[in-house]
Amino acid sequence: MRSDDTTSVEAEELRIQIPAGGWVVGTVRKPADESPRGVVVIHPATAVPERLYTGFAEFLAASGYVAITYDYRGTGRSGSPRKDRGLRMRDWMSDDVPAVAAWARPRFGDVPQLAIGHSIGGHALALGNGSRGLAGFVTVASHVAGTATIPDRRERARVRLILRALGPAAARVLGYVPGRRMGLGEDMPAAAMLEWSRWSTMPHYFFDDPTMSAAADAARVTGDVLAVGFTDDPWSTPAQIDAITDRLTAARVERRTWSPADGGVDTIGHLGFFRRGLRDTLWPELLAWLDARAEAAPMQEDGNVRFRARKPRR
Repeated sequence: MRSDDTTSVEAEELRIQIPAGGWVVGTVRKPADESPRGVVVIHPATAVPERLYTGFAEFLAASGYVAITYDYRGTGRSGSPRKDRGLRMRDWMSDDVPAVAAWARPRFGDVPQLAIGHSIGGHALALGNGSRGLAGFVTVASHVAGTATIPDRRERARVRLILRALGPAAARVLGYVPGRRMGLGEDMPAAAMLEWSRWSTMPHYFFDDPTMSAAADAARVTGDVLAVGFTDDPWSTPAQIDAITDRLTAARVERRTWSPADGGVDTIGHLGFFRRGLRDTLWPELLAWLDARAEAAPMQEDGNVRFRARKPRR
């Protein structure tokens, strides 16, 4: 199937009730004229609207995969940030991410399950949330996000102003953070901002949080992991991405760092990988990694494990 043939993609709305309370709303895209060769759940970044992932999800669906995108509770279409003011970042990682993964797992037949986590979405996967039974997962621009590690002095000062002053002040006064007005993306719940602010002051981010077991959780993650970063990302430096992947001591981790020149574009940064300008350059490289894991994934048949035959690409 051609990866640019979006006319052969079907889309439908997704609504998942989260056991801890509330709903996640998203979109399921799948090939219209053939059985899927796998499922890919895209776990989003903080305050990033689901629509950023539309083009890439369509690309995956046109390549034969079911692609699932969504907004975390209290952001975008998944609820009011003011009403859900008590939701923390850890709640997205420990409740939303595994709930979407669990919903997807039984619904499309015995096909390989894969995932892509962008920023905090990759954090969740690296801590073992939503990673059970995956044939592999990809983290995109997922790093230890302490503000002290931002290389550019002006950007470091700007992020500190938002995360340590403006964001927490708005959270306490309004009960939510007007992310659109602050240039953060979507509006977000107060508790998420306050937790983000606190983690950003710690040298090892949430690994230094005594109320979490992040290091132990990461050490239990197994399987194939691809960790992707970009040379012009102002936040996710190679060293800070490695500070996540170095914790994945039981996993098979591959690292790639791409430049804008690799993608034939002027900039990629922290958010740009999912924009359509990379459809013909870097997207196929990530697709090839997913294909290899899908083709190698074992399947059960009559109680016996066998491997999937390679499916010809059209």
